[in-house]
Amino acid sequence: MTSHVMDALGDPVRRRLVELVAAGGRPAGELARAVGDEFGISQPATSRHLRILREAGLVASEARGPVRLYTVVPGALDAVDGWVHDVRARWGQALDALGTEVARGRRDVTDDARTTRETT
Repeated sequence: MTSHVMDALGDPVRRRLVELVAAGGRPAGELARAVGDEFGISQPATSRHLRILREAGLVASEARGPVRLYTVVPGALDAVDGWVHDVRARWGQALDALGTEVARGRRDVTDDARTTRETT
C-alpha cells in the first residue's frame, strides 16, 4: 500500500489536489479550476488525477446532487508518515555521528592552530 500511495503522491498535480482537499471537502469543479489555473491542465486531466488518488485510497468522493465532493480519507497518509519515520530512524543516528565527527574535526583544527601559535 505504501508504494501505491507514494506513487500517487509522486505527481505535483496530485500532491496539490491532496493539499486542497485536506483543507476541507471540495467539489470536483472547484478542484479542476484550481489546478487548471495553477498547472494549465484540463478538467478531464484533473478527473484522471482524482481517480488515481481515489484508487490509492488517499481521497474519497461522494455525489451530492449534481456535485461530486472530494475529501481526504482519514489515516490515508499514515503510510507516508511511517515511511518518513523509518527513513529518519535509519539516517538520524548516522547524521548525529557525522555531526559529532565534524565538531571534533573543528576542535582538532582549532587546537592545532593554537599549539602552532604557542610554539612560534
